Amino acid sequence: MTAPRRTRPTVVIVGAGASGTLVALHLTRTAGGRSTGVDVVLVDPADRWGRGPSFGTLDDQHLLNVPAAGMSALPQDPAHFVAWRTREDPEHGSDPGTFARRRQYARYLDETLTETYQGPPGEFASLRHHRTRAVALRRTPSGVVVATADGRELAADAVVVATGLPAAGHTWAPDALTDSAFFVPDPWAPGALDVVRRDRSGPGDVLLVGTGLTAVDVTLSLTDVGSRDDRVVRAISRHGRLPRRHASELKLAAIPDVSDWGDDLASILDAAARHLASVRRDSGDWRPGADGLRFQVSTLWGRLSEADKRAFVADHAGAWNVLRHRMAPSSAALIGGLRQAGRLVLGTGSVLGAEPLPGGGLRVRVSTGSTSEGGEASYDVGWVVNCTGPRADIRTVGDPFLDDLLRPRGGAALAEVATAGMGLRTQGGRLVDSEGRADAPVWTLGALRRGELWESTAVPEIRSQALAVATSVLDAVAPQPRRLADGRLVSGHHPAARPRDPLGLPLSTTAEAAAAYNAGLERLMRLQDNVEVPLREAVAHDPDFALGHATLALLGHEAGADADVQASLEAARRAVSKRGDERERSLVDVVGQRVRDVRHKGARALMNHLATHPRDILAVSAAVPTIAFSGVTDVQQEAWDLVEGLAPAYGDHWWYISLLAFTRQDQGRFEEAGLLAESALSCEPSSGHAVHALTHVMYETGQHEGGRVWLDHWVAESGRSASHRAHFSWHAALHELALGDTEAVRRRYYSQLAPPTVTGVRALIDSGSLLWRWRMTMSEAAPPVQPVLDAVDIALLERPETPFVALHAALALAGAEEHQRLAALAQHCRNSPEAAVRTAVATVCDALLAAGEQRWTDAIALLDDVLPVLVQVGGSAAQREVVEETLLFCLVSAGQAERASALLDARLDRRAYPLDQRRRANLTVTVG
Repeated sequence: MTAPRRTRPTVVIVGAGASGTLVALHLTRTAGGRSTGVDVVLVDPADRWGRGPSFGTLDDQHLLNVPAAGMSALPQDPAHFVAWRTREDPEHGSDPGTFARRRQYARYLDETLTETYQGPPGEFASLRHHRTRAVALRRTPSGVVVATADGRELAADAVVVATGLPAAGHTWAPDALTDSAFFVPDPWAPGALDVVRRDRSGPGDVLLVGTGLTAVDVTLSLTDVGSRDDRVVRAISRHGRLPRRHASELKLAAIPDVSDWGDDLASILDAAARHLASVRRDSGDWRPGADGLRFQVSTLWGRLSEADKRAFVADHAGAWNVLRHRMAPSSAALIGGLRQAGRLVLGTGSVLGAEPLPGGGLRVRVSTGSTSEGGEASYDVGWVVNCTGPRADIRTVGDPFLDDLLRPRGGAALAEVATAGMGLRTQGGRLVDSEGRADAPVWTLGALRRGELWESTAVPEIRSQALAVATSVLDAVAPQPRRLADGRLVSGHHPAARPRDPLGLPLSTTAEAAAAYNAGLERLMRLQDNVEVPLREAVAHDPDFALGHATLALLGHEAGADADVQASLEAARRAVSKRGDERERSLVDVVGQRVRDVRHKGARALMNHLATHPRDILAVSAAVPTIAFSGVTDVQQEAWDLVEGLAPAYGDHWWYISLLAFTRQDQGRFEEAGLLAESALSCEPSSGHAVHALTHVMYETGQHEGGRVWLDHWVAESGRSASHRAHFSWHAALHELALGDTEAVRRRYYSQLAPPTVTGVRALIDSGSLLWRWRMTMSEAAPPVQPVLDAVDIALLERPETPFVALHAALALAGAEEHQRLAALAQHCRNSPEAAVRTAVATVCDALLAAGEQRWTDAIALLDDVLPVLVQVGGSAAQREVVEETLLFCLVSAGQAERASALLDARLDRRAYPLDQRRRANLTVTVG
């Protein structure tokens, strides 16, 4: 029978394991965000969703092989799983580095999906679960129909194939073994290991064929408390390698830039080896290198020829899997103990044959490769368990549904296999048929994309794919209206529709100009340099492209881009009068207002624009205080509210998550900030905003050595084209100051921060403040400040417009002992219309003047007054900390050792800081 069609789109998901559950979750959430209705149907014989082979185990010793921090179902909320575990177990669940039980993760997926459909998004979606198997699929004029094993025919607008990993493969096993009752072909089949654990007939030992993570889990199950104490587990594989173990503490991934790694297997393997060796040399551990490489694997895989892909699978995949798919530390400890006790024996070899033993069990002949033993050995075992993992080629699985997809219909099949049958070919997850078309409303994800992505079976990859699939499906079955160039609204995609920017906003220009403009906007989003280059290309393609001219004007005025601000602004005004929608006209007006009055009328105009157009990336970039822009406010809470208020417009977009990560660290929510930043970097390794957030997290949590190493690696790799490199160098220098490594700071300053390498406002804010902090904290003489002053526009030093710049002008003048100019700046600040400049910055100027004249008591009193209100100046806590360093210097200089000690104690309570520890010890000696 055919199920009745409903009035709103229906999406059938074949498979209700982790992949299917995550797709259902994101379909509901995305539909709710769009106020779009959708009916979701899960087809899977399992009793509950979220289980599947990966998480269906009931054994508490079977742990996830990814820390809890990486297992959130929601990319935009990377702490979601940790928060769920904390509610479940307040005492132990809050550790993001924990390797949770796999059965617990199944329950998390189940509850998260259930709660989503019962919550607000559920009013736009329904969820049904048919406990049966899908066996066939056919296209119809209105969509597709899925046939099930119980005789149903489910009509749908779209289908998502989420069948997960194929069944375990055992083509290696001789007939005598596969025919034996003492062979376990699939250890994940329900109850498959129960009889092995209970059985006491025949030899007690067990032979595992395969030494990967499946073998680890099976070993732990068979040697658990209550099992036979004398049981020996022998595990063999071609190379006899167990998975490596995870580090005891979470470490940030070192993501390489692979743009110059070549496109053949030999070149890529050589570059990968150099990358791993470099990370190990610099950080003392290879794991961050392997974790970082994971984010680039699909890119590298896509460059290889089919022959190279097959060669990698045959000769190198095992070595990669050992590094990539690692054991939890607790599992590794148990396995190590079993090996030491002789209860787990590891070896190389492959099964040659088997024969039954009289009392039960098997005598198994194994090739050993050892000439001294004739190349063979035999083992008498009670059981043989297949631990070689899923079948590599889906064509050999015998799954009726997959077979049906690959069956030609009228000369063409709905699907075609990718490399060596390791999944299906797709275009962004949408199935490609045997004639190269991707027009059927059928998508897939996870394990069935291994052939085209290689890394496609872990939750961090699958959750991103699930979101992308959900978005693509809804775009196809319930497209949002689009406005044409003539102003008409149409449903769906239309060839006459205008080009779009990276967030989907229409652009009134040609396709060529839009492509160049988007390249520039994407560089801005990643905080990369030379943003103006593709923007100039855009307006060269289309001189009447108003937004291109306006963007050049804004970047020239506020971000130091090489652009003629007035000429670009006039060109934008002329162009928008000829062609442009309401958003574009509004933005051109905003840019004009910002050029005339960035702090007041310009700020109000920008906020009014954002209220109507929150997805305008350029406007948000200018409004939010970051490295690149001063923003519209120096008030912390207002900046936080601005970023958090954009959440409905951006969801889990990596760029927004990067901005949110910086907000979270500013709020002191460092763990959440770190998780958000890592989530963003997993999507876009070049995200400068995410890196900026992580550098603050590492500094504020005392991760100085690791932070310096990681940041240097990022700048050299994914950040090679980063703008504001000086600011990242400044962050690395702060770590070196914290470590008390004067020579490292000196080398970094002269190679990366000294003029003329750094000039303008960055020289003032980064180079100048570093030299003042150096003078306040280190006994060794700092380099002279005068070259920094010479590299800065005189207006920034004498007539700064913002409190933040004024503060840094004061520090630079104090460092150069330009007391007369500092006094003039203090007077300028007292006359400023800006309250924060008039009060906080003017007070800092007076304090610095007092310190320069060694009037320590006066300086201390002024700094005591200003520190509680210094947040009004803007900038980060790490940037404002320079004023606290000045107070500490004055206290020591005034002989107030007890107050200095108390201040150091309070700082050390916030974070580890080796230099502060040494200073505290020296003060103790002095007082004593």
